Amino acid sequence: MSYKVIQPPNLVDGVSAVQLRSEIDHVLADGVNTILIDLQDVTFMNSSAIGALVAMLKAVSGRGGSLSLCSLNNQVRLVFELSRMNQMFDIFADRQEFEQKNGFTIS
Repeated sequence: MSYKVIQPPNLVDGVSAVQLRSEIDHVLADGVNTILIDLQDVTFMNSSAIGALVAMLKAVSGRGGSLSLCSLNNQVRLVFELSRMNQMFDIFADRQEFEQKNGFTIS
């Protein structure tokens, strides 16, 4: 089993979310169905970006895959907690925790 890490430089609005969605579609087309979005460079998200992430989660799940998040800063984590989106997503502290909890070899 393999996975792909996607690390957007930003994900603050619907426009950047469309770009991320396109990248996820390409990953799925390549046959990878486990995706980790590393948000370490994302400092802010608006509701459009969060809504787009939910849509991506549903699309990936609908194709039998999984979509997880990691490296949320405090502000983004708080938004996820207040909106209860943290209950929809598997959220990890960092890539290493994701790999350990999913049985991947740590690189």
